[in-house]
Amino acid sequence: MAANKTVENDLSVEDFINSVENERKRDDTRLLVEIFEKQTDLPAKMWGPAIIGFGSCHYKYPSGREGDMPLVGFSPRKQAITLYLSEKFDGRDEMLDKFGKHTSSLACIYVKKLDDIDLKVLEDMIKSSVKYTKSKLSELNGHAVSHMQKKK
Repeated sequence: MAANKTVENDLSVEDFINSVENERKRDDTRLLVEIFEKQTDLPAKMWGPAIIGFGSCHYKYPSGREGDMPLVGFSPRKQAITLYLSEKFDGRDEMLDKFGKHTSSLACIYVKKLDDIDLKVLEDMIKSSVKYTKSKLSELNGHAVSHMQKKK
């Protein structure tokens, strides 16, 4: 089975942010790091070359595929900022209705710029996503283990 390429690493979050070409997106990325760290009380870490994640959790699918992923995170992609939140947290649809200009897929929410969204709703979504994921991990009775490291 192929190894997951998106793993937590020791690359510098600040160096990554500084490499974002678009100044507005770079500023939005810095603000998102502040928001995610405040809502999760977890430090920003690089996952792969382009995802900023907060916390980590281990997953295992019935197929046997398993790995680690950020508890929540985002990536300032060229076309849009991609937010990685749970696809099933309580109130997700209602929050997305109030969120502002975005598109979404299962666990990804895409925004062009932070001026287009309600940051208070984003804060609530991050908290709800973390709460949901932690509760699901605890329900798996040892099949998945959440790894949390508080911000220093």
